[in-house]
Amino acid sequence: FLVTDQLREMPTIQATLLLEPAGRNTAPALTLAALYANESADPILVITPADQTIQNGAAFTKALQNCVHVVAADESKKTIAILGITPTAPETGYGYIKKGGAQGAYGEFTVEQFAEKPDAITAQAYLENGNYFWNSGMFVLRASTWLASLKEFRPDIFGATETAWVARAIDQSGDVQFIRPDKDIFQSIPSESIDYAVIEKCPASNGAFNIKMVELNAGWNDLGAWDAVWQVGKKDACGNVTSGDTLLSNTNNSLVHASSRLVGAVGINNLVIIETADAVLVADRSNSQDVKTIVNQLEQQQREEKNLHRKVARPWGWYDSVDEGERFKVKRIQVKPGASLSLQMHHHRAEHWIVVKGEAEITNGDQVITLKENQSTYIPQGQTHRLANRGTEPLEIIEVQSGSYLGEDDIVRFEDTYGRS
Repeated sequence: FLVTDQLREMPTIQATLLLEPAGRNTAPALTLAALYANESADPILVITPADQTIQNGAAFTKALQNCVHVVAADESKKTIAILGITPTAPETGYGYIKKGGAQGAYGEFTVEQFAEKPDAITAQAYLENGNYFWNSGMFVLRASTWLASLKEFRPDIFGATETAWVARAIDQSGDVQFIRPDKDIFQSIPSESIDYAVIEKCPASNGAFNIKMVELNAGWNDLGAWDAVWQVGKKDACGNVTSGDTLLSNTNNSLVHASSRLVGAVGINNLVIIETADAVLVADRSNSQDVKTIVNQLEQQQREEKNLHRKVARPWGWYDSVDEGERFKVKRIQVKPGASLSLQMHHHRAEHWIVVKGEAEITNGDQVITLKENQSTYIPQGQTHRLANRGTEPLEIIEVQSGSYLGEDDIVRFEDTYGRS
């Protein structure tokens, strides 16, 4: 929904969004993109993670151009180019690439080996060796090359993803087209990364597929852990990186982020403090890679915080769960101009709506009414209803739910603009 909203802020761009119906890691995701791209041509694809920063844009562009040249020059369409990051420290949090052979016309080297995340002693040896580079996870290859290599190394992933693609649904919302692969089939696909499914198998494939590495020295940083966010952030005189409403005293080399309230820190060093409306994280910077252990506990305890934020984006706008207790929940809801919620009903709860901004068109059973600021209505349990914003400004209401069960899955949709069931 956020991507769609941002695209609509750029009206000259026509977009098609390819939506995964479930998370199955990066190999199936790239396969969907390659199947889509390969329908009309055989383009060269650039695959990049979303959690990295690059300080030198010109150097990054040049390295990518070299990768494209390397791939385009191979008429056999068996070459995959990868960006290798010049290491600056014996980092144990990254995988490594070992280069070999002579340098090619575009600065490329043959990849001899991929190495898993090393211990400190091995990482120091890699740094001193000079032939090892950090694995950026950024690849350049033809769509057909990915499909052929996946069919070679993981035919199960290729076959299932292709089946889900063939059974895809296509729908339109305004000027944006959505492609939705079959959910049931896609959920059965093995969860596998690009690296494990294909890339790391290529050096031992006896030339079936070639991996070439182009060096990137452009101020790269992987923001996969909070310590990395501190490293790239703007620091004060005490080495602290702050954002939001914060007050610090006798605090050094720490990352303090506040998003919904004041955060104070006194007499601490090398800590990460992340405050959001959902939860608060406090960690030693050196252990910030281990946040996943907390995520695992959330999953084991089936805590809703793993999947749900307090503020949740929807195609029609957003809602913020302000408060809740036994048999009640309070939400602040904003509906975008021209948008509407589904025509729906709830088995276990009633709702009270109070308009605080804008003008609401409300379907309540057989009635359709218009409410303005400071006006309200009541939706009985089991009543069919809909909230719509027919105006040109955002609509905001306060919703008070009451009933025996207030879960988000207590909803029966009869009509929905966005294809939800």
